[in-house]
Amino acid sequence: MEFLSEYGLFLAKAVTVVIAIIMIISVAAASAQSRQRRDHKGEIMVTPLNDFFDDLQDTLRHYLLDKHELKELEKARKKEEKAKKKIKDEPRRKRIFVLDFDGDVKASGVEHFANEITAVLTMVERQDEVVLRLESPGGQVHSYGLASSQLERFRQREIPLTVCVDKVAASGGYMMACTANKIIAAPFAILGSIGVVAELPNFNRILRKYDVDYDIYTAGEFKRTVTMLGENTDEGKKKFVEEIEETHVLFKELIKRNRPSLDVDTVATGEHWYGNQCLEKGLIDDIQTSDDYLYAASKDCDIYEVSYEMKKTMADRLGFAMEGALTKSLTRLMGSLTSRGKSLV
Repeated sequence: MEFLSEYGLFLAKAVTVVIAIIMIISVAAASAQSRQRRDHKGEIMVTPLNDFFDDLQDTLRHYLLDKHELKELEKARKKEEKAKKKIKDEPRRKRIFVLDFDGDVKASGVEHFANEITAVLTMVERQDEVVLRLESPGGQVHSYGLASSQLERFRQREIPLTVCVDKVAASGGYMMACTANKIIAAPFAILGSIGVVAELPNFNRILRKYDVDYDIYTAGEFKRTVTMLGENTDEGKKKFVEEIEETHVLFKELIKRNRPSLDVDTVATGEHWYGNQCLEKGLIDDIQTSDDYLYAASKDCDIYEVSYEMKKTMADRLGFAMEGALTKSLTRLMGSLTSRGKSLV
């Protein structure tokens, strides 16, 4: 028993040290990221997707075709390239710029997203197209309002914008999607949820039970309508609901401007639907995955994936690598102890 006690104490100390090291590294990494954000040390990354699709095809060809077939394909390719060179004043191929937005509740990626849009606008022309691969369940109104405004920069310059939804674009996500000239969704993608919601607990009765006063001092009748700790009045609740309704009206007006053929009142109920249902209701324009859409376009267009990424210093990379290694080690240790029926608690 004494041995087991000492062994458990040793493990507890070891785990404590590991956790402390992980926390220190995490804080250092977060600090480094914060400094990078302040210094705007990011860069635009461009990936030609035509090459990606070609590589996929070439890999399968080398596995499935014999040498003779590969030789014939290479001859045909060279002949096609030679014929193209003989054509004088050949018009430039259409370019497609691909952006990605994976939104959280705060739409926290909107700053980098704005940089990507600005970069694309420096090169894109009206004959080109912008494709946004969008995934978001929605979130804060003002954050997604800004994200939508960033996308409207394309419409203001008459640049065709296509939004592809493979998984979800609901609430604020659909607010972004509706700014597009065309919305494409996978059959089981979730869209809609055109509504506004706000909820918060109120602990005023608990405070009163223990004779705790909570005072709020404001200038302006509706500076604070409802609170978590104060006593909410009927007038305050009514005003709060009015503000939610006003936000809903703004949401519907945005959709009406961008999709005038859609009967907004029938879909602005806060409900969500799957892709096939959305097509019937007019929320989207076609059923298709983003992969299929871009692969089909690659036959006639030059496609470029554009992203804005923060530069990582050697210290950052080392810190993240150490954090990952320590986290894995701790996970294995905890798993080992759990499998043996032991606990550090």
